[in-house]
Amino acid sequence: MFWHLIAAIVAGVAGAGIALALRALTRKRLPKWIIPVFAGLGMLGYTVHYEYTWFETTRERLPEGSVVVASEEGDMLWRPWTLKYPMPLVYTVLDAANAQIQDSPQGRVGRFVLYRFEKKHLLASVTSGKYQLLCSERAMFRLNDEGQAKLETLTELDADAPLYRAICE
Repeated sequence: MFWHLIAAIVAGVAGAGIALALRALTRKRLPKWIIPVFAGLGMLGYTVHYEYTWFETTRERLPEGSVVVASEEGDMLWRPWTLKYPMPLVYTVLDAANAQIQDSPQGRVGRFVLYRFEKKHLLASVTSGKYQLLCSERAMFRLNDEGQAKLETLTELDADAPLYRAICE
């Protein structure tokens, strides 16, 4: 977060510099108030750019064998541009490199870890959980610390869901 603050300040200084250059080119015919306006626009521009590229930037830093299986976009009233262009807020990653997939008489069974990356303001939070997927029934449920199923977390997946395809195909 510290580096984003520094980047926003640099963007503000760059915007103010552009306004000063424009004032100098017009022989100070432009009003003085364009300097803080351009500084604010520079900071706002950096913040909007960061929010829309957050998903791609963090996805590029994922370790090899990670598969993005779900993502969510959303809008916020206090960010009016998101009403027209929704912003990426959450995505779920499968640790496919460490997934345990076994073929049994009842069908294929996969045990894996899902990571959920969620962006809140300028901070990103990560939560993880162990899951089991029964491919023949397309049923997924969360596992507790002992490796036992939590049946209240039972979720049925579609056959074309990226998570189902990554584990069962």
